[in-house]
Parts: sequence; structure tokens; C-alpha cells
Amino acid sequence: MPVKRPKKLSKYRSVKTDGYSSKKEAKRAAELKLLERAGHITGLREQVIYILAPSVVVQGRKRPPIRYVADFVYWDVEDQIKVAEDCKGFRTPIYNLKRHLMKSVHGIDILET
Repeated sequence: MPVKRPKKLSKYRSVKTDGYSSKKEAKRAAELKLLERAGHITGLREQVIYILAPSVVVQGRKRPPIRYVADFVYWDVEDQIKVAEDCKGFRTPIYNLKRHLMKSVHGIDILET
């Protein structure tokens, strides 16, 4: 009789919900969709890719570009600004570096929810 293995937990213990990486992200997506319908934000997009550094050849090996994937990007109608938003459980060292690069390369502050 085969043994059932327990479901492997994700790296940060998040649970995929409704096609989103976590319950928190799914809840925030629903909130943003309501805000868009109400006219407070426009142009809501999900999983938007930003290139922080192009691909390069290092010691004869081609290295891929450094990318940041924003969970949500939209235009805030009241403040007249573009918002890149990330649902965070906690900040990792890599995320901190990418947040710094987003500001220096694209001039965009990441809103953490």
C-alpha cells in the first residue's frame, strides 16, 4: 500500500489561494479590484516585470537580467502617481536590494502591504 506523503510547504509557508501566491495577496487583489471599480485607481495590472539590470557575460558565462516582479501596479487617481505594490510577509535581503534598485533605476518606491 503506497504511503501518502504530506503536502510540501512553500519556502515561506504561504498557502496558494485563488491563483495567487498567498492568502494575503488574494485578499489584496480583491480589494484593489473593488477600488478600481469605484474609480479610486485605474490600470490595475498583476505580476508586472521590471528589469533592474540587463543580462551580462561574466567570466565567459551569460548571466540573465536581474528582474523584479511587482504583485500589482496601478495608477492612484487621487495622488496622481503610479504605484508598484508588493504583498510582503517579511523582507528578505534580496528583496531589500531589489527595492533599492527599483528606486534608483526606475524611480519607483514599492508600496508594501
